[in-house]
Amino acid sequence: MDLGDIRALVQDDLRHMDSLITDRLNSDVALINRIGHHIIHSGGKRLRPLVVLLMARACEGGGRDAQLLAAIVELVHTATLLHDDVVDESLMRRGQETANEIWGNEASVLVGDFLYTRSFQMMVELDRMSVMRVFAETTNTIASGEVLQLLYTHDATVSEASYQDVIYRKTAALFEGGCRLAAEGAGQGETVCDAAADYGRHLGTAFQLADDALDYDGDAEAIGKNVGDDLAEGKPTLPLIRAYAMATTEQRAVLEQAMTDGADADIQRTAEVIANTDAIAYTRALANREADAASAALDVLASSENRGALAWLASFAVSRTH
Repeated sequence: MDLGDIRALVQDDLRHMDSLITDRLNSDVALINRIGHHIIHSGGKRLRPLVVLLMARACEGGGRDAQLLAAIVELVHTATLLHDDVVDESLMRRGQETANEIWGNEASVLVGDFLYTRSFQMMVELDRMSVMRVFAETTNTIASGEVLQLLYTHDATVSEASYQDVIYRKTAALFEGGCRLAAEGAGQGETVCDAAADYGRHLGTAFQLADDALDYDGDAEAIGKNVGDDLAEGKPTLPLIRAYAMATTEQRAVLEQAMTDGADADIQRTAEVIANTDAIAYTRALANREADAASAALDVLASSENRGALAWLASFAVSRTH
């Protein structure tokens, strides 16, 4: 089984979702169309909407409401990418130039705002107060996570607990909210909805932790960005945080200097310090634990191809090479 097989299970849903996104991105402002098309069709995995659609099917739901929900999740995620790339001054994403590199920071921020507001217009179409409540909370959580991450930039002494909080806010919360609403939209009760939310939260955390490890030991071409980008942006992700906790005084000085230098850091020397600790193995072990917890959360669902696909995605989140 591969990601193509998983997508095939909800192929029609994905096609309708893509049509919804294309339709709702349409604007009489040409620049919005260009930037929106650039970021939406830039070759991402579309993991978040895929999970939402599979969860809806696994909960015996689906249809247009699930497709609309998946489109909303993808637009919210895309808006955060536009804003993140501006804050991080990123030049590349998914192997191509970022929107801010092509059109400038101002246009990227404003189109990100357009996507956020368009997603809320689409939420109104679902006509469920719970959708508005969950996404209002989720988008606020994401925004606070972005500010927290900014506060921690260039700080090698950030605690693991603080970083786990950032991961939840910036990544896991959107998976959690989307999965909860997918189960709820399928008519499931509180027990199943809570389990679906648990799956999403653990999956999102596993996915981000795997990303953290890949940034220090992955292949740049496969990842679609430069290995060491987190370090260059001054982001103290878990491998560095763990290495700092385990390092000698001399090694800590290297890591502190790397965080201070950011883009000018000696990436090779920093990577050597990290490699000389258990930081990568530790990060991957935590990612695997989260993936296992995601799979365990599916136990309340009836056995089905879609449930099996969700379990496979939990394994994929931590075994992928990009």
